[in-house]
Amino acid sequence: MDTLVFLGTGDAMGVPRVYCSCETCMEARSSGDNARLRSSVLIDNGSDFWVIDCGPDWRRQMELQGRRSMRRLLVTHPHFDHIGGLPEWADSCRWMGYRGELYAPAEVIPVIQRQYPWLGGHIDMIPCDGGLELDGWQVRTWRVNHGKNGYSYAYRLEKDGYAWVYCPDSISLGPEETKHMHGADLLVLGTSFYYESAELSTRSVYDMTEAAELLDIVEPVRAVYTHMSHDVDMRKDYILPGNVTLAVTGLKLQLGHGKG
Repeated sequence: MDTLVFLGTGDAMGVPRVYCSCETCMEARSSGDNARLRSSVLIDNGSDFWVIDCGPDWRRQMELQGRRSMRRLLVTHPHFDHIGGLPEWADSCRWMGYRGELYAPAEVIPVIQRQYPWLGGHIDMIPCDGGLELDGWQVRTWRVNHGKNGYSYAYRLEKDGYAWVYCPDSISLGPEETKHMHGADLLVLGTSFYYESAELSTRSVYDMTEAAELLDIVEPVRAVYTHMSHDVDMRKDYILPGNVTLAVTGLKLQLGHGKG
């Protein structure tokens, strides 16, 4: 059975924010319960692995997991907190002597190439709009609303009767955007705040109160919230649906219907 590992669970700025002295950031600098690298996950089949998103904390995330090479990557969208580690990955591929495989929706790839035009020397960029298979996982992707930041993509992955969805950056999703989320065994969803009071037009990611309403619609068996800002303090007792867990760095979940 494959294992899902949370490499990072923070929003675009991570926690602590260098300029901030709020209680959450100060705690993150000491005991570190709130320390959060940029959001990314790793899927381990026991003999090999692949990763979703490669932000600027990629090198540290690999070191924390004791990983020395990475061959395959899915990308949700071309914002810096999701692709900022690509130059380091490309350099790793160069020194290890193999070409990396980067899978992304077709309209995302040119944006990455404009940002890092040299990556093609070490990484193959492969469109995945029509779906793909990775280690037996049937992978489907679709575009989701990212609010003021434009758009992102979500992934639904199915294998041996188990389905899970990864959607770190989205807000105000309509029926067409949520139709592939329904009935998943696991939904990993980005929620930057517990409650965000800013005007909706200025926002880009669900808060946890809105996410609870989404869960009522798509009804996953279990949900894990990620992509959390310094608004979220892991020491607090938030009111959350009973099937929700807040992700922490290193959290491991079994992707399947077996025990554990």
